Amino acid sequence: MLKRSLAMAAMAVLVTAGPAAAQKVEVSGLFGWTLSDGVESDPVLAGDGNLYDTVDLKDSASWGLAVGFNATDNFEVGFLFGQQMSSLEISGTATREVGDVNINTYHPYVAYNGGAPDARVRPYFLIGFGATNYSNVEFTRANGQAAETGSETQFSTTWGVGVKVYGGSNVGFRAGIHWTPTYIKSDSEGWWCDPYWGCYTVADAKYANQLQFNGGVVIRF
Repeated sequence: MLKRSLAMAAMAVLVTAGPAAAQKVEVSGLFGWTLSDGVESDPVLAGDGNLYDTVDLKDSASWGLAVGFNATDNFEVGFLFGQQMSSLEISGTATREVGDVNINTYHPYVAYNGGAPDARVRPYFLIGFGATNYSNVEFTRANGQAAETGSETQFSTTWGVGVKVYGGSNVGFRAGIHWTPTYIKSDSEGWWCDPYWGCYTVADAKYANQLQFNGGVVIRF
């Protein structure tokens, strides 16, 4: 259902770009390294006798694919897919690697490309709104029994800065940094009372973060 919805969003982006952008398409293949973190929780007593209170994602290689349509000389709309091949780790009174996990990100985005359309060097800034999916994780329990976690999908945004460099043709190179915070949960922080609004609970949102350093080839059509 998620992939179908995001595919429809990507098609909507294509329609928004309009006929004038039909000959101004950019396709990029991205490869890089992603720094990742997880979230903390209340301590849980596991079957191995240890208390675990942190779920982490290990830094690892990643790749992605972007398709953009230049709606104007400087503004671009598109769709960005990314995948990080990571592993899940829990820690507390001990540290244990649970198993491999793929982190897939799906973000329709809007970007601003600096400079003239035919400039050889163009800095860019992008922002996207979409979702992050954490794949199933297969692992072995302390008693030796095989088990598997469920797949999880959460709302996320992505923010990127970088530069595109073109040679004498429509093939160029791009490099950038993309930050993707993913909402995981909210922990109650207690009550806040105001003379005008009254009393209400305050929540502290928890995010898992990915910081990707990437580079790759960009082709203009």
